[in-house]
Amino acid sequence: MSAGEDGIDRELANAAQVASPSYRLASLDEDFLLGDSMRGVRFLLEFAKADEALRAWGVRSTIVVFGSARVGENGNGNHPSWYAAAREFGRIASERGGAILSSGKPRDNVIATGGGPGIMEAANRGASDAGAPSIGFNITLPHEQFPNPYSTPELTFRFHYFGMRKMHLAMRANALVVFPGGFGTLDELFEILTLRQTGKSPPIPVVLFDETYWRSVINFDAMVAEGMVAADDLNLFKFAENAEAVWQSLLDCGLEPGKDIS
Repeated sequence: MSAGEDGIDRELANAAQVASPSYRLASLDEDFLLGDSMRGVRFLLEFAKADEALRAWGVRSTIVVFGSARVGENGNGNHPSWYAAAREFGRIASERGGAILSSGKPRDNVIATGGGPGIMEAANRGASDAGAPSIGFNITLPHEQFPNPYSTPELTFRFHYFGMRKMHLAMRANALVVFPGGFGTLDELFEILTLRQTGKSPPIPVVLFDETYWRSVINFDAMVAEGMVAADDLNLFKFAENAEAVWQSLLDCGLEPGKDIS
């Protein structure tokens, strides 16, 4: 038997071993990485990937903007004025807050959204109008949510885990601005308010846009009257009716342009 033939025989002899899933490099084995035992590793990967990119761009702090994905720019949805106000606020905050990097300084108060359409798109668009970067923390959903075209491509992320997405939204936030929205917006708002109420987050300002809307969907005073929250808890947030008033409210509540107040 020739050496060549022997080599062929050896390849045939161990073909089953080489083809076995157990023989794949762990880092290249998708079935393994997506298995139940690697859930913690996937959490870590979702944290590290976004964190590394944000550090590379010098993002030290953010202003998070929440709001409905259903609010259209031209009336194809409720209250297009909300879209215009979110866009204007994104521009104002980006121009005045420290998101435009100069002289190697860290970027502060960079607009960050959930990366989707509606109010999220508007805030990212405002930052784009100002020539500033902005962040989109998108999420994989059963009915796929695609990123809007205005967040900075290198700062547009997709998450599988809501919990890790929320962590990234909260951990650099210098402020939270919440436009009208539905279940998702309420979930995000009350998570931040709970962190503030319990002292688990820095005392960042929270501003709700359009007081009439918020008081119509949430009876804050009834919560106090029933003893569910303390009267002082209602001081955790303010209301504002236009983009300039939102910015001024953030400043009045301690936001410092170009600095990380946490």
